[in-house]
Amino acid sequence: ATTEPLAEKSDPWILQELAGHDLVEALVVLEPQADLAPAAQLTGREAKLNFVFSALTETAARTQADLLADLARRGVEHRAFWIANMVWVRANAEDLSAIAGRLDVKRLAANPSVSQSSLWPERPQPEKGGDAPESIEASLTHVGAPTLWGAGIHGEGIVVAGQDTGYDWDHPALLSHYRGFDGVTANHNYHWHDAIHSGGGSCGANSTQPCDDNSHGTHTMGTMVGDDGGSNQVGMAPGARWIGCRNMDQGDGTPATYSECFQFFLAPTDLNDLNPNPLLAPHVINNSWSCPPSEGCTDPTVMQTLVENVRAAGILVVVSATNNGSEFQCSRIEDPAAIYDASFTVGATNNSDAIASFSSRGPVTIDGSDRRKPDISAPGVSIRSSIPGGGYSSAFSGTSMAGPHVAGAAALLLQAASCLDGDVDAIEAALIEAALPLTTSQGCGGDTTTQVPNNTYGAGGLRVSLDFLDFCARLFLDGFESGSTDGWSAVVP
Repeated sequence: ATTEPLAEKSDPWILQELAGHDLVEALVVLEPQADLAPAAQLTGREAKLNFVFSALTETAARTQADLLADLARRGVEHRAFWIANMVWVRANAEDLSAIAGRLDVKRLAANPSVSQSSLWPERPQPEKGGDAPESIEASLTHVGAPTLWGAGIHGEGIVVAGQDTGYDWDHPALLSHYRGFDGVTANHNYHWHDAIHSGGGSCGANSTQPCDDNSHGTHTMGTMVGDDGGSNQVGMAPGARWIGCRNMDQGDGTPATYSECFQFFLAPTDLNDLNPNPLLAPHVINNSWSCPPSEGCTDPTVMQTLVENVRAAGILVVVSATNNGSEFQCSRIEDPAAIYDASFTVGATNNSDAIASFSSRGPVTIDGSDRRKPDISAPGVSIRSSIPGGGYSSAFSGTSMAGPHVAGAAALLLQAASCLDGDVDAIEAALIEAALPLTTSQGCGGDTTTQVPNNTYGAGGLRVSLDFLDFCARLFLDGFESGSTDGWSAVVP
């Protein structure tokens, strides 16, 4: 019989799993959560990072001690998090009932294993016939990246991050852009984290260097920064540096592994997961994955606090809109983390700016918000990029391919307009302002045929241009004060 606290506080998935398993994984969410509202009043990325990190870790240290001691006494396997005040556990029904009965526990969230097979095709093989064409990847030209490169804007000084199936770190298109490589030797401390602690396929568990057992991660990172110095120009921001976290075991992740990667990015650690340093956090995080209800993520808020906390620290969270748009259905953006207001959600187009049939449309109805999504769209059809083993493939299509274009565009923007650093509202507004407005007749969410933004394309198709170079001057002339977005009222329609 299910005890009353367990029944009241548990995600239905947990109760279903207990019916057939002795041990079940859960995320124990504590009642107290850190108040990060003051971060919005701080000026500059460094101040926000330090404040958010201190507030989150202090809240966890102050409120988790008794629960952790109780779990230790019971012999319950557990892992504590501070990115949100919660603890991962693998426990039996008796122990979960005791945990649920605690007054400091708000709820027990599900931690299902989530297959991402719908987000990408079978693992592609390298292209045959030698190296790439002697040209820049077409999608990069389409959105205008070479124009900024010609002005000396390649993303220098900006750090992009990806949590995915892992990364082939010494791939010719990625090696020189990896923050853990100085041109001679590699040091993976603070630049790589493996959230897979058992299994792990060909990479094994707890890999001490970046490794990709699927291809998807290597492909997405290539679109962000990839360039081998020769004919393979596949990345939006080849001057940016990258760091990575593996959140999937052979293509399958869990809310806990996604959470662990968000925590690493907010304050990167050494390879022993110690000595976190928020000042080494990336400027933007790409998330080409989802947590669909069909895989057990039946609580749409399961990762909302995590994304909001990362955003509060001044980090842009780019999330793929998912590929549920078959037959042009509306309100198919229904998976965390694409549904959140704090996420910058990306739909997929082809290189003619036509929406991809698979690209999920809004509005978001699963959480009752009726929120317009996606926020923007970018190329995601037959995108050529790096894959493990030193090769390349154009076999990938999906919003997973569109998101990295936007993450790379943000890196270009942040180099060109450094006044935006740490102001996520302003970064998003700049990307939205630069987008090519696109209309649709699909009518999702009541969209008219002239409405922009809309629930098919968001603000439109991604574009980067030399206009990025004068954003700071325009904001200054409009009375923009550093750390706020008041000036955008005169710049953004």
